[in-house]
Amino acid sequence: MTTYYKAINWNAIEDIIDKSTWEKLTEQFWLDTRIPLSNDLDDWRKLTAAEKDLVGKVFGGLTLLDTMQSQSGVEAIRGDVRTPHEEAVLNNIQFMESVHAKSYSSIFSTLNTKSEIDEIFEWTNNNDYLQKKAKIINEIYENGAALQKKVASTFLETFLFYSGFFTPLYYLGNNKLANVAEIIKLIIRDESVHGTYIGYKFQLGFNELSETEQEEFRDWMYDLLYQLYENEEKYTETLYDELGWTEEVKTFLRYNANKALMNLGQDPLFPDTASDVNPIVMNGISTGTSNHDFFSQVGNGYLLGNVEAMRDEDYLIGMK
Repeated sequence: MTTYYKAINWNAIEDIIDKSTWEKLTEQFWLDTRIPLSNDLDDWRKLTAAEKDLVGKVFGGLTLLDTMQSQSGVEAIRGDVRTPHEEAVLNNIQFMESVHAKSYSSIFSTLNTKSEIDEIFEWTNNNDYLQKKAKIINEIYENGAALQKKVASTFLETFLFYSGFFTPLYYLGNNKLANVAEIIKLIIRDESVHGTYIGYKFQLGFNELSETEQEEFRDWMYDLLYQLYENEEKYTETLYDELGWTEEVKTFLRYNANKALMNLGQDPLFPDTASDVNPIVMNGISTGTSNHDFFSQVGNGYLLGNVEAMRDEDYLIGMK
């Protein structure tokens, strides 16, 4: 039996969202090596020991989740693509998740000693709450149905990362660690596109279910979110209790949990809105990225796009 291989034709688009997402992701391509992290060393030296400990742990946790997403997350949803162009978009997403994971190592190598880095990864590999959320998501990746895998991916991208993102955004809003935060804002910009795109693909499949199947699936989805949020509360307490930031972080988590549900075309679960989130953190998200002078080293063609504040309509994927 002869096997025929099909060339991908970008001039014959089946779903315009594939093309627009590809263009968006390639337009905002970036690498951590272009960000002058060493410029943050003065700020770093002024942080207390407790603050330095927090920064190390949140980035350790983010490294674990991004590593999982790059290794198994994208692979889990690749088997259910609707178009060849969707697979190309997923290839881009998978690569950028690896860039994200590497970026945290660049932060560690700039701010921390080797022994401190070893301690961070030891904590990461043994924190019960961090390991539990990774296990919950990964088990769905390995054993879940196609739509369940998309839900897990969207919850990870739009919700679970944010207990870690709070810290650098908070410092940015207080004019500290600006270059570290620059990387985080670039990651957030990527994750926003990833979450909306995968959520959109979920909605296509979800809308094909019967009303009864949708109701059953919706129950499973909200149960999963409750389970993840309950664990995330405990994880947040272990990170933030010492600095007294816990309740503000939980508000930020609930706000982003609602965003994840909106990506999936579902109703928000929590009452929290953007106005409830610490305005310093929201300001950190909305501040545009800087075009540093050092970009001239790699040519004028390499420019970072602007990071804009995420709005509710960004998650209501009618993606125009």
